Amino acid sequence: MERLEPDAFEGNRLRRPGTWAVGFLANWCPFCRAFSPKLEALSKSGPYHVAFADVSDERSPLWDVFGIDVVPTVVVFRDGAAIFRRDGRLGRGLSDGDFNAIHDVIARS
Repeated sequence: MERLEPDAFEGNRLRRPGTWAVGFLANWCPFCRAFSPKLEALSKSGPYHVAFADVSDERSPLWDVFGIDVVPTVVVFRDGAAIFRRDGRLGRGLSDGDFNAIHDVIARS
């Protein structure tokens, strides 16, 4: 799974063609550590792109650019525009249902 640095983003747009699922993850977050293998499996299961952006530093500009309040958060981009978003829930992270919704969106793209 590719790691995206903050310079891969321009405003609210991912500067890459096609469909991308980007997980915003922090190494201090137990829910991110639990969800990361699911993103990794997703990256190997289809012809779509899956990446993550490390937001472990709470001063990362990506917190503000994408309005992230809780991690993990996954945003799906198509040709640079955000088309879907799933935010983790405080104290629970992302569920299997959330993962399935993310998979369905990128599989249809």
